[in-house]
Amino acid sequence: MEPILKVNDINVYYGAIHAIKGISFEVNPGEIVTLIGANGAGKSTTLQTVSGLLHSRTGSIEFLGENLSGVPAHKIVARGLAQVPEGRRIFLQMTVEENLEMGAYTRSGGDIDADMEKVYNYFPRLMERRRQIAGTLSGGEQQMLAMGRALMSRPKLLMLDEPSMGLAPILVEQIFEIIQALHKAGTTILLVEQNAQAALSVADRGYVLETGKIVTSGTGAELLASPEIKRAYLGG
Repeated sequence: MEPILKVNDINVYYGAIHAIKGISFEVNPGEIVTLIGANGAGKSTTLQTVSGLLHSRTGSIEFLGENLSGVPAHKIVARGLAQVPEGRRIFLQMTVEENLEMGAYTRSGGDIDADMEKVYNYFPRLMERRRQIAGTLSGGEQQMLAMGRALMSRPKLLMLDEPSMGLAPILVEQIFEIIQALHKAGTTILLVEQNAQAALSVADRGYVLETGKIVTSGTGAELLASPEIKRAYLGG
């Protein structure tokens, strides 16, 4: 089976700072793959490079067998790669429904109403709040809206950047239940998450980043059981 995403030897710099150092990994169709690591390890930088917001000096990023080098970020979205950014970045002055409609802007043709219905099935709270201005939602509801908006683009790969950040434990649980439901429905997911326990519990495979390098990888279950990972990331 061909990987849906193949990242090979990328090196990313912020000025003189070498943020990503020769990272390679892949995501296969139908998988949840997670990147875990401490703050500043390079997880979000990796996602931003995949989605075309940052550029690597070396290597290649292939999505659905095509090299993304030089492809502008908005065209990458149109090819089926959607990112839910850290901090959500929804349109605060628009209603919930208008935000969801914006998620479908790269699409042509019908079925948008049917997809809206699906999003409301995943996130009943958004249905209740569909006429509400997004800026007045709670943090958890804004996270749900950011995920719903990404789903409206019918992504072939959904990238989630720190979906549990700043949320109460009960909401974190809900968000991860939804991630599992999306996975069950066949969505391929690349998940960046500081909550290593939650991420590895739902992931098929994981990669551990430290200071811009992948230091270990394995199945979610293997990494959860690893004494080194427990000590470093799981408080064990």
